[in-house]
Amino acid sequence: MAAFGLVSLITDLVSDGARSLAGPLLGQLGATALVVGLVTGGAEAAAQGLRVMFGPWADRTRRYWSFTVAGYAMTVVSVPLLAVTPGLGAAGLAAASALIIADRVGKAVRSPAKTVLLAAAAADVGRGRGFAAHKALDLVGALLGPVLVAAVLAATGLLQAAFAVLAVPAGVALALLVWLRRRVPGPGAGPGGAAAPSLFSPVFLRFAVGAFFWSAGLVAFGVISFHLSTAVNVPVAVVPLLYAAAMGAAALGALASGYLYDRAGGAVLLVLPVLVALVPVLALSPAAGPALAGVAVWGAATGIQDSTVKALVADIVPAARQGSAYGVFAAFEGAGALAGGALYGALYPFRPALVATVAALQAVALVLLLAAVSGTRRTPRPSDR
Repeated sequence: MAAFGLVSLITDLVSDGARSLAGPLLGQLGATALVVGLVTGGAEAAAQGLRVMFGPWADRTRRYWSFTVAGYAMTVVSVPLLAVTPGLGAAGLAAASALIIADRVGKAVRSPAKTVLLAAAAADVGRGRGFAAHKALDLVGALLGPVLVAAVLAATGLLQAAFAVLAVPAGVALALLVWLRRRVPGPGAGPGGAAAPSLFSPVFLRFAVGAFFWSAGLVAFGVISFHLSTAVNVPVAVVPLLYAAAMGAAALGALASGYLYDRAGGAVLLVLPVLVALVPVLALSPAAGPALAGVAVWGAATGIQDSTVKALVADIVPAARQGSAYGVFAAFEGAGALAGGALYGALYPFRPALVATVAALQAVALVLLLAAVSGTRRTPRPSDR
């Protein structure tokens, strides 16, 4: 897990360094709030929704390493190319949008396969803690990436330079992954899960539908960064630092919820819809103080969603079907992210309506999540037995 964590750390440095400046970049290229919402929401939808194809594909072929390498390669190639988009004239906005989406498609390609490997490795230490520890390493990279691009942006004043510098860690990540692949064997070949129990249990379906509703309410950071730089007058060079702070909050959220998950089970996830409902109240405030608090709340919600949620999926789905499960579950999250991108883009000028709509979505998510976790039991670690 440590080796995978290092690769994820460096790759997230690249991806999240770019992600922290996606809103300002699109705005500089002429995007409106609606376009920013659709592009960033669509990117998150691709990152989640396309896993419904790649997860089962990985299970069928058992080529988990191949999907992992291909997905990482897509990210480390597409992100540095964002540096050239401001020089493309009228085509710049379309090119930047395509590259932002390509980065997240790479995540869809690799995530189900990588998560299956992590779920197996984490079983002996407790899946809550195992996923939380891996996510914490991810988030170190997610914190360092925005700090790096902020430093370059402060020194040069050029978004192009901030994106171009990410080519260096991108190359390191790809080289490390190729080295690791040659030394760590993947799962054995053969068909995966042909006789496994049905994936679509009532508990899994309730959990997945709940994920749609909380994802529809969890705004992409592109919209938050657009708001910070245009409505709160936060300097563009500071926006990546705020994203880094959000990643610190995400690490704390992942570690705390992972630890509590191993002790108390899935009930810890009931806090997630509450946090999501607070995000538009705070993060889209016209005042700097509440907006900055909202960035921290957004980070904590993201950390829980990207770590402890995966632990519960692993505990309610047969091992041979986990790649498919992560793909299907992510499709629900992706559909929610796409709906949320359109929602935030359309209702951004009407903040009270946006706050009320997100609150209603999270009330539904809370009911579904409560119904799901009430039907689950924590899978104990060997040391607990």
